Amino acid sequence: MLEVSGLTTAYGEIQALRDADLRVGSGEVIGLIGPNGAGKTTLLNTIAGLLAPRSGTVTLEGDDVTGRPPEDLLRAGLALVPEHRRIFTDLTVEENLRVGGVTVPAGERGALLDEMAELFPVLRAKWTTAAGYLSGGEAQQLAIGRALMARPRLLMMDEPSLGLAPILVDVVFELVETLRAQGRTLLVVEQNATRMLEVADRAYVLRSGEVVAEGTGAELRADERLFDMFVGN
Repeated sequence: MLEVSGLTTAYGEIQALRDADLRVGSGEVIGLIGPNGAGKTTLLNTIAGLLAPRSGTVTLEGDDVTGRPPEDLLRAGLALVPEHRRIFTDLTVEENLRVGGVTVPAGERGALLDEMAELFPVLRAKWTTAAGYLSGGEAQQLAIGRALMARPRLLMMDEPSLGLAPILVDVVFELVETLRAQGRTLLVVEQNATRMLEVADRAYVLRSGEVVAEGTGAELRADERLFDMFVGN
């Protein structure tokens, strides 16, 4: 579904991503793990069109989408749940979800809202509550639900468990499992490498802007030297 080849991205003179290659197949859950500053968020933002690469290509279902605007990529089926959620705090839960569905025909949004209410019962209970009053875990679920409202073929999530209490981290990973069971395709940046490798079909390890390893979750967990050096627990 997604092919990234030789992707290089820089912030001015600082090269944050170097010649990165990545592949995501339809229905796969792919993890992106590595230490802070490794280039994981830069990679997602470049794929999503938020950053322009200096070189390399991004291909989505056979179409070269390198450097296309985020709104075009959203319509093409690629949605991003950004780091720190970035929900609209002055809007209600329902209004946030409706914003996520703007690229979907109006007649189909009601069914999508019903689907989100079933998938996220905690949000259904706060449908008319301003999003600024949600807890961290509730806000994260809202951010994911808002992205799902676009009916993406590929859903990317940036640090979905960051800053959450352990019980809410469990909720996030249970949701990943649920989305996998639905046949959705996911690319997830996650600082909790241990948990990510437990649910990922495959994962890529980034360090200093480069992909330094890839493999199944089991393969990467079994490589203790790699895990300790590049990932940590």
